[in-house]
Amino acid sequence: MKVSIVGASGYAGGELLRLLLDHPQVEIAQATSESHIGEYFYQQHPNLRKRTQGKFTSREVLAPCDLLFLALPHGEAQKAIDHYASLAPRIIDLSADFRLRDAALYQKYYEAPHAAPEWLSRFIYGLPELHREEIQRASYVSGVGCNATASNLALYPLVKAGLIDPAQPVIVEIKVGSSESGASANPGSHHPERSGVIRTFSPYGHRHTAEVIQELGLPNVHLTMTSVDLVRGALATAHTFARPGVSEKDLWGAYRAWAQAEPFVRLVKDRRGIYRVPEPKILAGSNYADVGFDFDPPSGHIVSMAAIDNLMKGASGTAVQVMNLMLGYPETTGLEFAGLHPI
Repeated sequence: MKVSIVGASGYAGGELLRLLLDHPQVEIAQATSESHIGEYFYQQHPNLRKRTQGKFTSREVLAPCDLLFLALPHGEAQKAIDHYASLAPRIIDLSADFRLRDAALYQKYYEAPHAAPEWLSRFIYGLPELHREEIQRASYVSGVGCNATASNLALYPLVKAGLIDPAQPVIVEIKVGSSESGASANPGSHHPERSGVIRTFSPYGHRHTAEVIQELGLPNVHLTMTSVDLVRGALATAHTFARPGVSEKDLWGAYRAWAQAEPFVRLVKDRRGIYRVPEPKILAGSNYADVGFDFDPPSGHIVSMAAIDNLMKGASGTAVQVMNLMLGYPETTGLEFAGLHPI
């Protein structure tokens, strides 16, 4: 299968290139970058030296292909989605443009009207753990917000099993690495300002909240974002309260059954050791999500955790997982890397 990438010079695009170069079933036909036309891929992604002699092209010369990845800045794909759809029968868009099904919800959280609202219903939300069967039949699949992914994976087993008290709010604190800011520098990502920080930059109202509301049906959910001194990684710590009568055994059953059925979800809940709860450090470069929980029976307080590499399970890794499902390949193809320890 021939696949192309629109917007391949950023971090997500670089991860797509790395993964697709090692994928046994696909060939990279083209990869675009308007600011690096004619440059070798490895000039922007130095880890790809001696892996490829591919060069960036302009999106103006994109040729038809079997599947098209869109890795453009938020707001760009929606402006030209009809054109991109004419080039490929299958599209995976990594931006936020087609994640939300409701145009009003998009305008609320992105503070602008959607340029192609008629396309929102045509895209499937691209988190396989929630929409595997729909993705297998889909022609158009959205990307996933990295912070929404961590939040959704932390909470999904509880929601699926009906263990949460719906009258209580859901509070999710998410600690994130600097690569979430993208490859273009800004004052907050400038190294002297970013290094060593524990900085809350979005106490409430983060855009990824909309995805959690949509996917889990939790209207009273609140995300708080905090920058920490990592490059890759996101750790969601969700606070909820159980319905009356829920026991720790119920929680074990919900998480264990779900994790066992998911190829990239690992349940991490050990009694000892420094990695007895999810930790994003050891997930760098992998498509795994480590999830865990703790429970205080007297109060009913549940603490759910999910750790991911934000560029992998939170972006490009999940996009390749989606591609595998759409094209009928084994879901784990090209994604078996387990991460490194120590790192």
